[in-house]
Amino acid sequence: MPDQRKKRPPRASKAHIDKLLDAFAANEHLVSGFLNAVLVHINQSAELKGLVHSIRHRVKDKEHLKEKLHRKANEAWENREKFEITPDNALRKVTDLAGIRILHLHTSQFERIDKELRKIFKEQKFRLVEGPFARTWDDEYREYFESIGVKTQKSPTLYTSVHYVIASGSQTTITLEIQVRTLMEEVWGEVNHTVNYPHPIKDVACKEQIRALARATSSATRLVDAIFATVAELEKRKPPE
Repeated sequence: MPDQRKKRPPRASKAHIDKLLDAFAANEHLVSGFLNAVLVHINQSAELKGLVHSIRHRVKDKEHLKEKLHRKANEAWENREKFEITPDNALRKVTDLAGIRILHLHTSQFERIDKELRKIFKEQKFRLVEGPFARTWDDEYREYFESIGVKTQKSPTLYTSVHYVIASGSQTTITLEIQVRTLMEEVWGEVNHTVNYPHPIKDVACKEQIRALARATSSATRLVDAIFATVAELEKRKPPE
């Protein structure tokens, strides 16, 4: 009988990856232009100014992009899938060529941030391609996000963030990722990204320390949430002037 197992497609060649990098370099101005256009509308939102602590943004640098493309190509090969990123679709298929990270102080702010972002997307005709979905390992926060209609994904790495992917309405379709997270979640994310990405650290002790930091920052987020909940309750109890 013939072998029924699915054969692996050929590995993506170095030449193919190089063509993808060249396509990005040739169109980096379009990626930056879309990023700046989205930032303008986020920064000009009066609603977000009262909710957001700070905003970070970046265009993916060449070395990180190269590592990601090789990783994606290897994953496709190992899963016996075709590597489908081409120079013609790279700006659409690689959804984090540009990224915006919105940081806020406490969890209850997210619902209003989400509503304002959706309003901006609709007004400016930015197509919502993916999300929002929340990556979280914490059951309590999973319940919170699901209660306001945000889908959740399990996060075995203990990474926590809400993700959106939007697409431009321009002739050349460009995608961009927006992340929303609390400042405490950002602390863990920055430490983990520095020491554990893109190549996972192998030291067992360091792995456990990163997991402990995730639990500590989650506890700190709960404390911040409790402080602002208490302040809100005190405001309600104030006698009218």
